[in-house]
Amino acid sequence: MHWLPAILILPYFILLLKLYRSLLKIETFYASNDPSTFVSVVVACRNEQKNLPALLNSIAHQNYPEYLFELIIVDDKSTDKTFEIAAEFIGISNILTLDNKGKGKKQALRTGIMAAKGILIITTDADCKMGKNWIRIIAAFYELNRPEMIICPVQIESVPGVFGKFRELEFLSLQGIIAGSAILEEATMCNGANLAFTREAYLNHSDDLHDEINSGDDIFLLHSLKKGNRAKILWMESPDVLVITESPSTYRSFLKQRSRWISKGKAYKDRDTIVLGIVTFITVALQISYLIACLIHPGLIWVFLAILILKSVPDFLILLNTAGRYDKRNLLKWFLPSQLIYPFYVLSVVFYSLIFRDNRNLNSPFPKEI
Repeated sequence: MHWLPAILILPYFILLLKLYRSLLKIETFYASNDPSTFVSVVVACRNEQKNLPALLNSIAHQNYPEYLFELIIVDDKSTDKTFEIAAEFIGISNILTLDNKGKGKKQALRTGIMAAKGILIITTDADCKMGKNWIRIIAAFYELNRPEMIICPVQIESVPGVFGKFRELEFLSLQGIIAGSAILEEATMCNGANLAFTREAYLNHSDDLHDEINSGDDIFLLHSLKKGNRAKILWMESPDVLVITESPSTYRSFLKQRSRWISKGKAYKDRDTIVLGIVTFITVALQISYLIACLIHPGLIWVFLAILILKSVPDFLILLNTAGRYDKRNLLKWFLPSQLIYPFYVLSVVFYSLIFRDNRNLNSPFPKEI
């Protein structure tokens, strides 16, 4: 009877193996022709005077004709020199700097997209870095496939220490799940730090983004697109479009970011995302429950180990694939320690979310999502 609850982990095991199998179908995209689509790059930012110059220089050095793209910077009530830095930048001829007409990141993006001239919108964040072919390859992929949304890869910067390696592994795992679910045509997540979509698709779904919740501009758009006629949503695999974003600098900022992710979960109505969330929650709850039970009844250690193995096998396969594609296999030596840390990490995020509810504050000093 002690083994019976462990059966509840099987849906997680099966679902993640399914995602892993889909990752084996990934093919790297190479552009064969020079695209001609006019693209609008939209960046919503707040108090980013430190990071913004590097992003502006990255955009200025894009291998894409300047007459075929524009950069729109929307300042979300910054108290530093973010607006001035963008407005005075001379490296891009077609740059537009706007004040947010509302409050928060969603309204800032809406302000920028409403002013955009491009058929294709690409969003990123002020602390991101990208290669010179970023716009060109995304535009070429769009012209070939004509999707409503293109989900592109993101990595966080490498930082030293056990916690830094744990964050990188977790983020790689998320990238694997994002890519795998998109390939299955069951996309559950995306990342606004490297996301493309048509302006028409955004305008058709901009009223369904849950403005009452500060975060989720990217995922709520994805979920809205999936409803009805199920828009064409594609994962794009290319080293040329990979974006590197800043890692949370402290454990508290990391918890704050993850608690924002949890806060928007109650508004999810997408079946694929809800199923993934439920099976993951059950799996982590089983891990924690049996870990505590082992302290009382040491004989249950075998049940705990069985649960750990059933969770770890598909997790490792997804990480093996994703780390291999991004030349990060050196991180896999941290896999087992991270598996042991993970239940405690989940508990800390849950407790933080319950104790500190400032994640809904539109004036939060951490308005950006990774």
